Amino acid sequence: MDTPYWLLDEELLKNNLKTLAGIKEATGVKILLALKGYALWQSFPLVSQYLDGCCASGLHEALLSDEKFGKETHTYSPAFKAHDIPKIASISHHLVFNSPAQFKAFSQMAKEHNPNISLGLRVNPQYSQAPVELYNPCGLYSRLGTTKENFDTSILEALEGLHFHALCEEDASALSAVWQAFEEQFKTYLPKLKWLNLGGGHHITKEGYDQVGLITLLNKIQTDYPNLQLYLEPGEAVGWETGTLVASVVDIIHNGMDIAILDISAEAHMPDTIIMPYRAEVHNAGKAGEKAHTYRLTGNSCLAGDIMGDYSFEYPLKIGDQIIFEDQMHYTMVKSTTFNGIPLPSIAVKRGDGSIECIKRFGYETFRDRLS
Repeated sequence: MDTPYWLLDEELLKNNLKTLAGIKEATGVKILLALKGYALWQSFPLVSQYLDGCCASGLHEALLSDEKFGKETHTYSPAFKAHDIPKIASISHHLVFNSPAQFKAFSQMAKEHNPNISLGLRVNPQYSQAPVELYNPCGLYSRLGTTKENFDTSILEALEGLHFHALCEEDASALSAVWQAFEEQFKTYLPKLKWLNLGGGHHITKEGYDQVGLITLLNKIQTDYPNLQLYLEPGEAVGWETGTLVASVVDIIHNGMDIAILDISAEAHMPDTIIMPYRAEVHNAGKAGEKAHTYRLTGNSCLAGDIMGDYSFEYPLKIGDQIIFEDQMHYTMVKSTTFNGIPLPSIAVKRGDGSIECIKRFGYETFRDRLS
């Protein structure tokens, strides 16, 4: 099929889901899909066989969870608008507020629209080992979650759960350290609550992740606080290494080095490579100078910094060659834009029998209608 396109491998996705299901079975924890990281709803019939629902970051993600996933919907936002509460509450199982002020402002309204909704508060344990400050929810002056100092005990009567999120692509040891900080500050409230959400950032499906350590920690928490239903909400761990972004070389120029211009954009289609930043792996490529022919791979936009990086190949590239970026299912589609009018890549799925099906193509109307 014509490039560019994202290609999801269903069997690789299923392997990740089976790993997560194993954690559920060993601990009794419920696992939610974090839509902010992976929201390819055409795969939800498969994902919903293994996970318990979705965590949403506002009205639109909550609607997607309710419409396409059809299991539990847990909704959190740094700040809700009053006019969104009735609809969000009506389709959510858990509603998590970021501050006591918002809890007091909207909890009664939420209950009026869904008497069975469970209300929670996100707290900030003020400890994190996040490797990049941009992705540190507990960093200095963070707006995300209520600190112990600002906890308002007047909400306890209506409060049923707490939520914290402090990880970013981290191992069970990092969660253990965060748990210690959280428990030290908030353990007084735990015996009277119904649930505890330990957030996302758990790199459970990455090779080498300490799954035994995670199981041990979760079971200890459950033993110490048997009244709590525990939740995890990974996003990246669901989509980790389950698919690629396939591009083609459109032109090759030389300006001090060989430069290949591709039919995608780092800025528009894989923005975390610029923001975080990180270097995406390319199939059958090495670092600059490792193989015979080195190229700078660049995007087809007018942004000077639209650069994927420098890669080397065994053979010279030529116009029309495909360039396959590995591990591009998470935090790509959900962040992609039509910047500079560049078309969005199509979305394709590799089925279990090896066949490839294109499930979505984007055209001019996608660009036009976002601006109308």
